[in-house]
Amino acid sequence: MDATISPHNLPQYAPNYLGRKNINMDEEIRLFTNNKDRDKYDNMADLFSIIVLMEHLEKAFIRDSITPNEYTPQCANLIAKYKTTMNFLADSVKDLETFMDDYKLTCPAAVNRFKIGVPATYEHAVEENTNNNRGGKATLYVAETVSHFITLLDTLRVNRLAVDDIHPLLEDLIKALNNVPGLSPDYEAKATVRKWLIVLNGMKAADEITTDQARQMVFEIDRSHNNFYRWLSGDHHEVED
Repeated sequence: MDATISPHNLPQYAPNYLGRKNINMDEEIRLFTNNKDRDKYDNMADLFSIIVLMEHLEKAFIRDSITPNEYTPQCANLIAKYKTTMNFLADSVKDLETFMDDYKLTCPAAVNRFKIGVPATYEHAVEENTNNNRGGKATLYVAETVSHFITLLDTLRVNRLAVDDIHPLLEDLIKALNNVPGLSPDYEAKATVRKWLIVLNGMKAADEITTDQARQMVFEIDRSHNNFYRWLSGDHHEVED
């Protein structure tokens, strides 16, 4: 097998010594020669560790090695660190998949979690206390869900289209939907919110969705809102029996 290395198959951020002559084999090879490059490689090391940590955290949660209450804040913290680190590396790292390919990382659970952008406990309903599914708690969760639907729709309709305006509202809505007892994991509104979370997580915080995307989101969220009301009128009385 030809193991010849050329400048064309090196990652763009890797130091290139192929063009140098008279290399001193006793000389320490440094990844950087200035503070800017040092910060870049420090940030890439941080990104590597964040990806590996998220993979282990997701697997620990799946295997019930940690509780939802232990998992959720740790996962949210890693997601926030991932987004911040990727912003630092915007000029050096094209995307997560490219970085992982370059460093031979295989962490599918981490990729999925970063793609969705919220902990699994937000994405799917996780019951910690069955008493929360009855009486006044159920009524409270329904009221919170309706409120989050309205807040998100109002935000879109006044053309506040920045990712950092919309993403927290989608996150609040998916959490509220998961608290409502009786909704299935594949309930239509949950799938809609997850889809838009994935879209926004592929953008930067300061980016804005297009007017066409905003119109489509309003259409889909409003439809989900109306379907939620129909679900309440038809089935919700069973929850409070």
